[in-house]
Amino acid sequence: MSRYCPICETDHEKFNSFGYIPREDALCPTCGSLERHRLSWLVIKDKIKNKDITNNNLLHIAPEKIFMEKFTNLFKENYLTADLYDKNAKIKMDITNIEYPKESFDYIYCSHVLEHIQDDKKAMGELNRVLKKDGWAILLVPIMTKGPTEEDHSINTPEERMKHYGHPDHVRNYGCDYKERLEESGWEVEVIYAEDFLTTKEIELMGITKAAGEIYFCTKKR
Repeated sequence: MSRYCPICETDHEKFNSFGYIPREDALCPTCGSLERHRLSWLVIKDKIKNKDITNNNLLHIAPEKIFMEKFTNLFKENYLTADLYDKNAKIKMDITNIEYPKESFDYIYCSHVLEHIQDDKKAMGELNRVLKKDGWAILLVPIMTKGPTEEDHSINTPEERMKHYGHPDHVRNYGCDYKERLEESGWEVEVIYAEDFLTTKEIELMGITKAAGEIYFCTKKR
């Protein structure tokens, strides 16, 4: 079966391999999307479908280039990119200390960031604080173990982190308790799987393999 990328809307014979440990059929050769990006985009499209988002804003943490044009087209001047280090982002932001008042944003997208943050609970709480009451956030991390989250602050060099966490800049391996960690920080969490709204044929066509993981769709606790 050929492949189709729902982000750049292009067809391919197959996707390219990608990763520290290469995954076959993962990366779109046109836009560079990975499995999780394609799944995220489909969920976002579904959540804003038939909604007037003219006056809504989106905070995009550690912005992926593949989404920037899409989000700009959707939210225009109400699209804000933020990062602690990336100078291409509109503003510099430490998500453990967000310099915005509470309930500032309608939507937040933060993917594969929290595993780099020492105090992830504080970051989760800050993101919750700046989200509007009727807004939502997609907060994604790689789930690396079937057991509870593995975390050891004595593992503090790139070499040791690579050995234990599979990445030189990761400070933990999230596990099956990630949803509970979010809930402890004030979130209500809906876990969305590709199988919940896509057919088997659609999943294969768009290369949404198990590596895509699941979507943690978060709203503020009522």
